Amino acid sequence: MRQLLRFLYGIGLFAAGILHFTRTAGSQSIIPRQIPFKKEIVWISGVIEMLFGGLLLLNKAVTAVSRLLPTFFVAVFPANIYMAVKNLPLNGKQLPKPLLWGRLPLQWLLIRGARKLNQ
Repeated sequence: MRQLLRFLYGIGLFAAGILHFTRTAGSQSIIPRQIPFKKEIVWISGVIEMLFGGLLLLNKAVTAVSRLLPTFFVAVFPANIYMAVKNLPLNGKQLPKPLLWGRLPLQWLLIRGARKLNQ
């Protein structure tokens, strides 16, 4: 079960990281206006996601990733809140409001799951 969880997190994180570079504008749009250096934040978070995803897929440094990933998910949570509050599109596609708000509890499930990657 842990292998499957690592694989799913690995693929998901790596793919999300790639999207930070291929759809930079969409990722920038969900960062609250008050925060500067949006492009740099998007790129750095994309690198982190690709790094974490790659490490999980290679089954390397899983202990470190399982400890750092919950903090990373908490750090990006304000962008998800901002997206729901402002009703922003996801990669150019407008999602129904209930779906935008429904993503918020999902983030907490991702955090809990990340803690189980190395158990």
